[in-house]
Amino acid sequence: MFKELWQRRVELIEADLIKELRRTRSLDENLMRAMEYSLLAGGKRLRPILLMSAADAIDGSGEKFITVADALEMIHTYSLIHDDLPAMDNDDYRRGKLTNHKVFGEATAILAGDALLTLAFEVVLRQEDVPPETLLTVLKEISTAAGVAGMVGGQAIDLRSEGVQIDLATLKLMHLGKTGALFKAAIRSGAILAGATHEQLESLTRYAENFGLAFQITDDILDVTGDEKLLGKPTGSDAKNHKSTYVSLTSLDEAKRLAQAAVAEALDALKDFGSESGFLRELVQYLIARKK
Repeated sequence: MFKELWQRRVELIEADLIKELRRTRSLDENLMRAMEYSLLAGGKRLRPILLMSAADAIDGSGEKFITVADALEMIHTYSLIHDDLPAMDNDDYRRGKLTNHKVFGEATAILAGDALLTLAFEVVLRQEDVPPETLLTVLKEISTAAGVAGMVGGQAIDLRSEGVQIDLATLKLMHLGKTGALFKAAIRSGAILAGATHEQLESLTRYAENFGLAFQITDDILDVTGDEKLLGKPTGSDAKNHKSTYVSLTSLDEAKRLAQAAVAEALDALKDFGSESGFLRELVQYLIARKK
């Protein structure tokens, strides 16, 4: 049931992303091709699915908010395009395909990322059947997560940490921004859209924080132990770029223990929710067993 629901929602999201792109006018067709190339390149669609699943945990209304969910995937994709650039992580492959700048050139890749980020906020405002004040609250959640207090701030810490030994506190702060902020925004936004109480929102926020931590630690582990064919990108890039990770700052065994502890905290945060939170429970446990 878990994998079937995930796959069904992946297909639903991908069809809706195509619809939203078709509704978008561009002055340049090559730019649209670059946007589509990365946005429709596959992937787990984890952030939109998290938004839907958080709404499900409140009242089962997850798929109603697919438009806002689409916007999260656009923001995530923009971040991947920019992360892969030579000035950032300098990666040649993403999801088993050449990265955007390898196909379209650096300048167009930068613009494609910029375009997806700005389009995302337009798409949020296309969401129907949501009170304007609720949509504004969600816009604030998402914009904060994408900016200097979230993804961009985390990326800045990441860049200045290359080749420098940082401590675990700095590493955690970096990933709370770079990776965890959009997870948190997805879950909080889904809960807000579905009308969560203050207590429910606080519990789902705790779940989100530990979900993001478990995800990042597992990413660090997979960069050491993963299969490049399954991951769709080279392994060992953290060591090559002299990056501090949970594995390098502790050990492989300790990183696995920290991931398990984060999963336990995430599950505890759901203790007052019923069966509607079942997907969230299974998802966080799947995280640390994943191979890609």
